[in-house]
Amino acid sequence: MEKNVPIIGLSRHRLATDGEGVTTLVAFWGCPLQCRYCLNPQSWNPDTMVALYDVQQLYEEVAIDNLYFLATGGGVTFGGGEPLLRVPFISDFRALCGEAWSLTVETSLNVPEKSLEKAIPVVNNYIVDIKDMNPDIYKSYTGKKNDRVLSNLRLLAERVPQERIRVRIPLIPGFNTDEDRQRSEAAIRDLGITDIELFEYKRVKNSKGEKVI
Repeated sequence: MEKNVPIIGLSRHRLATDGEGVTTLVAFWGCPLQCRYCLNPQSWNPDTMVALYDVQQLYEEVAIDNLYFLATGGGVTFGGGEPLLRVPFISDFRALCGEAWSLTVETSLNVPEKSLEKAIPVVNNYIVDIKDMNPDIYKSYTGKKNDRVLSNLRLLAERVPQERIRVRIPLIPGFNTDEDRQRSEAAIRDLGITDIELFEYKRVKNSKGEKVI
């Protein structure tokens, strides 16, 4: 089993925010992107305080909510950061928890294809933060290309029932427009994915400068 995996936080008793039923969110440290308005910068900041878990430790801590999971069809949502960088850990976790819990990942899909292929047999649901389908907009915002994202989204659409995939498309001030977002939505629907959530990053000012929520 994979040991000493860095986790930046666990959040219990989340209801209808990270999948069906009652869920526990497990946030991994580590992300391949450097988004201009990162909503969770502690997931890549090298100075972030992390807790190191092996699979057995995490399972024992999460299992306290087993009855909630079973009663509501919930389970564990892996986020971060990028959970698909930790597929061996998630696979080992599935071996411990069995099939009764629903496992969800919140992912950018900007990972090697082999990581997604290994996740498909053990992960139930996918919440995909697509940013924008336009390669230029994506690179301007994240600092990375979206070739992997597009190919992995096609693979996901081919291999996973569409009702198990939710794609989130943000309106990002200064980077894309409503028209860009509409084009992204149309391209995603062309893949057969129908659960699409549109939302907007809101820029606010605080004593430390501008941030988004």
